[in-house]
Amino acid sequence: MGFTIGGIRDKRSGPRRRGRPSDCTTVAEYTGLWGWDVMPGALAARGLGSGRNECSCGDVRCSAPGAHPLDFASPVPAGATLDDAVAAWAEVPGAAVLLPVGRSFDVLEVAERAGRRALVRLERMGLPLGPVTVTPRGRAQFFVAPGAAAELPQLLYRMGWDDADLDLRCLGPGDHLTAPPSDLGGLGPVRWLRPPTLDTAGRPPQARLLLGTLAYVCRGLCR
Repeated sequence: MGFTIGGIRDKRSGPRRRGRPSDCTTVAEYTGLWGWDVMPGALAARGLGSGRNECSCGDVRCSAPGAHPLDFASPVPAGATLDDAVAAWAEVPGAAVLLPVGRSFDVLEVAERAGRRALVRLERMGLPLGPVTVTPRGRAQFFVAPGAAAELPQLLYRMGWDDADLDLRCLGPGDHLTAPPSDLGGLGPVRWLRPPTLDTAGRPPQARLLLGTLAYVCRGLCR
């Protein structure tokens, strides 16, 4: 049974192919240094003559081309070494690097413009911050402590934003974040707006510390 990654068909029963060294190093950094689980993900490529992205999972009806885990692949657990990462990625050469949300962190996501403006405010206020990514879809993603997705409606209500039209959502258990420098849905790479550090990767801030500023900036840009 074969699968396609980046337009190259790989036979799982045949000789193992090596993942790119940079991919293996990235996975090892995420698992060994930052303490995150990593999941191999599908990729998307522009279909010849179709004008739409096709997913490497091979499902022509895929609803999220290049933006979901490979269903046959196993996660690389937090704490995995470089040798572990090399062995794992040899099974899925070229796979996207996905981070399961809801384990080490949840994610507050806003429009990139709002995220950049809020990040400046939050840094000036001296509030604790975790990693922040920016996607080719124009979204900024703030890593926050697990549990934020379940708490978000109540937190917004307490802050008086319950009826506000905010371009803000939270990713939680069951979601996956495409991690830098992997390609997101064939649109281009995800980048770090604020890279992880030893202090922030394992201890992202509580969502309530950032939410007021994020909501305020989002609301201002929506007017």
